[in-house]
Amino acid sequence: MTIPMTKAARQAKITDLLQRKAVRSQPELAKLLAESGVEVTQATLSRDLDELGALKLRADDGSLVYALPGEGGGRIPLTRLGTGETPAARLHRIAEELLVSAEASANLVIVRTPPGAAQFLASAIDHADWETILGTVAGDDTILVISRDPAGGQALAQALLKAADRRA
Repeated sequence: MTIPMTKAARQAKITDLLQRKAVRSQPELAKLLAESGVEVTQATLSRDLDELGALKLRADDGSLVYALPGEGGGRIPLTRLGTGETPAARLHRIAEELLVSAEASANLVIVRTPPGAAQFLASAIDHADWETILGTVAGDDTILVISRDPAGGQALAQALLKAADRRA
């Protein structure tokens, strides 16, 4: 049985698989997705890997495996191969698609996303390396973003909404 998934949910599943397993090829990844009930064409999988910024890196055993930005002890470049996309541009692109709302209280911001997209957006926020952000915690459709400034939640919420081209 296949499960119809949103693009964000499918990419979140791909991210999860790549973080848990050493995946050497797209057919292997497609098989792992199918075992999870997610059918995907090779073209869609290739596009997803590109959008996630996946690269092939040499594993400890010498084989080439897919890795995502932020994995592999910093061996992965901060720009997507061949695109020159910076982490800030990636955050803008992803937030534009996935950020539904952002509300603040003190130094906390609650960000809402479509179901299955929170971890994907939280990863983009983390990799944007904003000095004002202490960290994120992501669930299924909600992200807790913690500001370094004890009263910085409102400014951070506005900055996230601006990154997504939304108004407070």
